[in-house]
Amino acid sequence: MRHRKKTVKLGRTTAHRDSLLANQVCSLIQHQRIKTTLAKAKAVRPLAEKLLTLGKKGDIAARRRAVGYLGQKNAVKKLFEEVAPRAASRNGGYTRIIKLGKRASDAAPMAYIEWVDTSVVATEDAGKSAKKEEKAQTVSSEK
Repeated sequence: MRHRKKTVKLGRTTAHRDSLLANQVCSLIQHQRIKTTLAKAKAVRPLAEKLLTLGKKGDIAARRRAVGYLGQKNAVKKLFEEVAPRAASRNGGYTRIIKLGKRASDAAPMAYIEWVDTSVVATEDAGKSAKKEEKAQTVSSEK
């Protein structure tokens, strides 16, 4: 029987999977949004939400548990000081997964995973597209 065996193995050993997911959560904390495969995004979601709940507690024991899992003090600092206060009024559902379609090389389903309470990502993407438009206009005006 498969009762209480929820872990998705992702084709990796336990240690490799734990470090992969910890690194994915650190990247999510640092960059607010990451692009990964759908299976990895679904595996990262519960861990990211549990760590954000630790961040909302804010005590030293929660901070030590987060450092013990993530292993990166700067990511834990950002989690506790920037990410967790944004989600203080929310009782769960801190992340969202946006499906992107299949990757060209191996047809793996891709997805974004991002924090729900972030507005930084939207402005960064808008800024990048605005810069591309300005570049296109300057190139076409030079011709």
